[in-house]
Amino acid sequence: MDVSYRGADAWPLYAHTFGAGPATVLLHGGGPDHRSLLPLAEQLSDGSTVVLPDLRGFGRSVCTDPACFTWARYTEDVVSLIDHLGLHKVSLVGTGMGSTIALRVAAAHPDRVSAMALISVEDIEDDDAKGAEAAFFEAFAARVVAGGPQAAWEPVLPALAPLIGALVREAIPRCDPASLAAFCAIGHDRAFQSVDELRSIDVPTLVVPGADARHPSQLAAEVARALPDARLAAASMSAELRTAEDLAEAVGPEVRRFFAAHAAPCG
Repeated sequence: MDVSYRGADAWPLYAHTFGAGPATVLLHGGGPDHRSLLPLAEQLSDGSTVVLPDLRGFGRSVCTDPACFTWARYTEDVVSLIDHLGLHKVSLVGTGMGSTIALRVAAAHPDRVSAMALISVEDIEDDDAKGAEAAFFEAFAARVVAGGPQAAWEPVLPALAPLIGALVREAIPRCDPASLAAFCAIGHDRAFQSVDELRSIDVPTLVVPGADARHPSQLAAEVARALPDARLAAASMSAELRTAEDLAEAVGPEVRRFFAAHAAPCG
């Protein structure tokens, strides 16, 4: 079922949902849209409601105002979706950028999150790295404006894990160029100052390591140690994973077992 809802700023946003039972919200990475997580959602849908938003700026959730792209706004968007669906507590699955958003939601609204699975956690930069990230996004936005999404992504894709690159390529034809350029304003915001900030998040969490410089495997281990109730997954984002179906097969069973032990009551 397709769902339309509004963020806290009344911006129109979209999601897809199916199934019945305790709810799991799957938050895609930066570049793909909700379709990248459909196979994983199928893995998790047995006895569960799965909710797949197109995050602001991606897929159907077109947003061309750079001022709308902050981590606080993404956090509010998830809570608005949960409220719109009449849910109190959900499990969260995040990949890449989605894992950062999941952490932000759990930090700000721990009473709304029963458990999390963080897949390919994004880097948490120091001051110098954050400056480099802001410059990266500025250059990326300039390439979008000058040559479109394909031209913007072309120099970036070789550095990404094969799976992430494949998911980005698959989503490019559905990308709104003005939204992608506006999204780059997120480079001037900061989700967390350091891993130490995560120590207050006591939501049960499964951490699946990433496999490239933007999603370093060593960071996953640090995050798992910092969170009071977390463990590192046996699965990882290995270079052998190439498709959304590969991702579902690699991590789905472990995430499903983890959530079965921590599922939120229905509604």
